[in-house]
Amino acid sequence: MTIWTLGSVNADLVFRVPHLPAPGETLAATDFSRGLGGKGANMSVAATRAGSHVEHIGAVGEDGGWMKDRLAGYGVSVTHLAEMPGPSGQAVIELDDEGENRIIILPGTNRRIDIMGFDEILSEAEEGDWALFQNETNGLLDFAQAAKARGLPLAHAAAPFDAEAVAPLLELLDLLVMNQVEAEQLQAATGLAPEALPVRDVVITLGAKGARWIGADGDRSFEAPKVRPVDTTGAGDTFTGYLVAGLEQGLAMAEAIELAQRAAAVMVTRMGTADVIPKRDDL
Repeated sequence: MTIWTLGSVNADLVFRVPHLPAPGETLAATDFSRGLGGKGANMSVAATRAGSHVEHIGAVGEDGGWMKDRLAGYGVSVTHLAEMPGPSGQAVIELDDEGENRIIILPGTNRRIDIMGFDEILSEAEEGDWALFQNETNGLLDFAQAAKARGLPLAHAAAPFDAEAVAPLLELLDLLVMNQVEAEQLQAATGLAPEALPVRDVVITLGAKGARWIGADGDRSFEAPKVRPVDTTGAGDTFTGYLVAGLEQGLAMAEAIELAQRAAAVMVTRMGTADVIPKRDDL
């Protein structure tokens, strides 16, 4: 089976800093690295390393050939990752000594994906496949409608949060993944508590406090594995990719959440994003 991921692909430009700078402060970085990132790419790599086949749908610019090659090298199918003029997505990440980060994103070609191609691409989907997407690209509603027209279970990570983008999707979703801040933002925007959302399964990640699942069986909490984090970048994406992969492979929701938590726990002990997402054997 296959996970069809509509998602961003970014060059992550990571600057290590002693602390996150205050407004107006000039601060010397202690290190720099460039890696593959973007929430979509991270989720695709995570799902692939969890053992699923992933078809990534998106776009990179004329500077993005290395990112396409790297995704392919990690086992992600890039047949539907277009190349077009202009800059690819870029993320400038400030990372302090406590593992906290601050991120500035240039969407680039992630916001220029050809939405007219979704129906044709998803016509290749088969029963048992999943569709997965997040908020760093254009065409969210079009992709959701195309996925549901094919009868695919549809998972959405509401990050980065945008109430206007998420609200029209809710009636179409089978799985919604958010962190605690995003859940609070969605409730403020819609007036609906997580348990009142018209979504079959809602999973809220709580960082070191674990996760919460709201589904047909009620409201259940999961404790997080205890680790010492060095970099929290990409942990949520790793969680979501592993969660959807687990479900696509037939795990029950509770088992898939526990698998995803272990993957995210390993991820925060590593420096980097897509390039260091753990393989299933690492868990």
